[in-house]
Amino acid sequence: MTQTLADRPSFDADTTAVAAHEVARRFGEGDTAVDALQGVELSVPIGQFTAVMGPSGSGKSTLMHILAGLDRPTTGTVTIAGHEVTALGDRQLTLLRREHVGFIFQFFNLLPMLTAEENLTLPLRLAGDKVDDDWTQELLEKVGLTDRRKHRPSELSGGQQQRVAIARALVNRPTILFADEPTGNLDSRTGEDILRLLRDSVDTYKQTTLMVTHEPRAAAMADRILFLADGRIVRDVGRSSATDVLAVMEELART
Repeated sequence: MTQTLADRPSFDADTTAVAAHEVARRFGEGDTAVDALQGVELSVPIGQFTAVMGPSGSGKSTLMHILAGLDRPTTGTVTIAGHEVTALGDRQLTLLRREHVGFIFQFFNLLPMLTAEENLTLPLRLAGDKVDDDWTQELLEKVGLTDRRKHRPSELSGGQQQRVAIARALVNRPTILFADEPTGNLDSRTGEDILRLLRDSVDTYKQTTLMVTHEPRAAAMADRILFLADGRIVRDVGRSSATDVLAVMEELART
């Protein structure tokens, strides 16, 4: 049987997927301390595609790790699907991520000994959940890999491996999907295909997605773009063109 969180509160589909309140993250102590995040306030609604941008060292990766429950803030709180992440122990946090969080990484993180289909369904099997063959087939069709389902990662291109990773992230129907530079290891044409898949998962499945990226063309796919600088959200804008995104980045670089 699948383990569930004890005393799990009811979750209204109209509420936020993830929220941060006065989140700060400090690394180190004393004179060598670095404030990676400073008082971040954020709410991401269900069904929204949010991009996070900022120069190197702005805190965007730290923010994603804290929102995903992979790191803990020094101060402040984070909630996912109504659960206060910062109040959970390690075991409960693992269960929450298993139920509510999907991940896509830059370097795919597929297991080399498993086929594409086995990698896709791995999260369900690890959780002890029954594999839904119809849903698996739908995901394979969605990412265009029905004819590659029995191939291992070494037999797939980089783009195909990332497609498997996207399907794997969607297989447990997570409350929120976190994508960390998902096109950073791909050529521009393949990257465009991956971005369209992410956009389609939002439009088709209402899949809430938060993507960290340094590419204006990637951010332009999102419904909302957050710009970070020095550990703070300094701009919060709606859907924008790649040209407009680049202009904001250049403006921030001058300040």
